[in-house]
Amino acid sequence: MNWKQALQDYQHYLKIERGLSDNSISSYVLDLQKLTNYLDTYEIVEHPIEISQETIRKFIYDVAKTVNPRSQARIISGLKGFFNYLVFEDYRTDNPVDLIEPPKIGRKLPDTLSIEEINNLIAAIDLSNPQGERNRAILETLYGCGLRVSELINLKLSDLYFEEDFIKVTGKGDKQRFVPISAVNKKYINIYRNEVRLHIQIQKEHEDFLFLNRRGKQLTRAMIFTIIKRLAEKIGLNKNISPHTFRHSFATHLLENGADLRAIQQMLGHESITTTEIYMHVNRTHLKKVLHEFHPRK
Repeated sequence: MNWKQALQDYQHYLKIERGLSDNSISSYVLDLQKLTNYLDTYEIVEHPIEISQETIRKFIYDVAKTVNPRSQARIISGLKGFFNYLVFEDYRTDNPVDLIEPPKIGRKLPDTLSIEEINNLIAAIDLSNPQGERNRAILETLYGCGLRVSELINLKLSDLYFEEDFIKVTGKGDKQRFVPISAVNKKYINIYRNEVRLHIQIQKEHEDFLFLNRRGKQLTRAMIFTIIKRLAEKIGLNKNISPHTFRHSFATHLLENGADLRAIQQMLGHESITTTEIYMHVNRTHLKKVLHEFHPRK
């Protein structure tokens, strides 16, 4: 088995067996290609079923010169998953990455926006053009439902269950969940649907997507990033924000206001509660305030 065949088979496995998104698969493959490029550069002829732990170690040492510890840890994790797959398929009897320790990295806390900053961003939207109503509905949905950007752009009209106050969200691995939606969020989506979207000439196969560009096609991830970056510049916000910042803010503000961590986990679509627990570490100032306010020996 050569590397090309192994990578093709692994991509198929990730898509069919694991149900991963195209973006996730591309990330895994890109890291594996770093290894194959290293082997080509140094003219090392070792196929996937025979590559040694020593070669993997030398590769990790080489890649550590150009990437930060977090990226290095991700590459090691990706390699471990690939060789676990080869073991699972009986191509190998061992995983050469098992004894390779990832670098120690601190836990990266997510960036968040205050409620005032979110209000300022939304207030900065130019509602004098049709795209303004769409952009307001987009930001309200990112923050109001805690969606990933991929979940937002793939949201469909048929996913809106407004009478029940829920939307159906398709997340990672095509896993679906129902997320509650507020009256405010529904209001702005309906304004966009009835006053803007209704007048767009929608392209074939894009009829069911909720958020569309002016040419009647599904919005891209890049377009959502651009909308948010321009609004941040407009209000002089000195933070490096992205669509995911609204998702982090959604979870943080819910937690600060007393929401149950498991309820937040379900709304975010986290498979493990440990992923959601990172929000317990976000706002230490708030936690100190809670202690001083409620502890009997304050």
